Amino acid sequence: MVLLPDSYLSPLHLPFNNACLQQRFELQTPDVDPGGPGVWLLLHNGEIWLQGPAEQPRLPDSPPEAILTQGGAPLCLGTWDGRPCRLLELDEAAILPAGWVVVQLSDWHGQIPIESLSLGGVALQILHWERSSQRCPSCGGDTQRLPGEWGKRCRQCGWVFFPNVHPCAITLVKRPGEVLLTRKAEWPAGRYSLVSGFVHFGECLEEAAAREVQEETGVEIANLRYVGSQCWPFPSQLMAGFVADYAGGELRIDYQELEDARWFAVDNLPAMPPLRSISRYILDNYLFD
Repeated sequence: MVLLPDSYLSPLHLPFNNACLQQRFELQTPDVDPGGPGVWLLLHNGEIWLQGPAEQPRLPDSPPEAILTQGGAPLCLGTWDGRPCRLLELDEAAILPAGWVVVQLSDWHGQIPIESLSLGGVALQILHWERSSQRCPSCGGDTQRLPGEWGKRCRQCGWVFFPNVHPCAITLVKRPGEVLLTRKAEWPAGRYSLVSGFVHFGECLEEAAAREVQEETGVEIANLRYVGSQCWPFPSQLMAGFVADYAGGELRIDYQELEDARWFAVDNLPAMPPLRSISRYILDNYLFD
């Protein structure tokens, strides 16, 4: 496995995107577990549990039996290197075996093999879907799986529904020698990132990017350019990245959304977003374009 690199060839190669997994993982539907030995995705409160050593942690292929009884029913997600890959969400009280490694998948500083991180992201999205799809959104009835699909059908009213992915726009706003950065109160101290937000009803991505910048900072933008996108499994976003030019407006911070927003000189930037994120990719590659 390869640990997170210092840079990426394109947004396609960012963590959580399937390009990080295509050579080893094949997503399949969970209708049938083929049986036999395989590898395990063990998740616990947003953490992934891996077998050591810490310098090269790996997915466990034979966890202690005590671990496998500390969660719900395993869910087969597909194959990893041709073997069944099973997901198990561990109980709150589960105990990490000696010599194992635990990594919080949302940790801004966590260092983990890019394949394990990306596969853990797939697992987070699937767990979110499994929790939110137990009841029909139409009538509240019990649901069952659709054969050969990730969708579900209500046993009571017959409503069919599928996993949701929520599109977001994330935008680097530039003016000569400066960039507009924002921070939320829950982020690590001193950390800033790009303006971002969910797409609203009736919006395209470009409209959402312009609206979010204006609503959160009071700034108007022009010359919006699409950069690329990243799956963001916290819990089920798709981040569409843009670069834009400042077109006018005084800085006016929406303190319901942000703790701070300001213009930074490109040669005096604050603490940056983590390397695993498209926000950092955009800053690293479009700061001086």
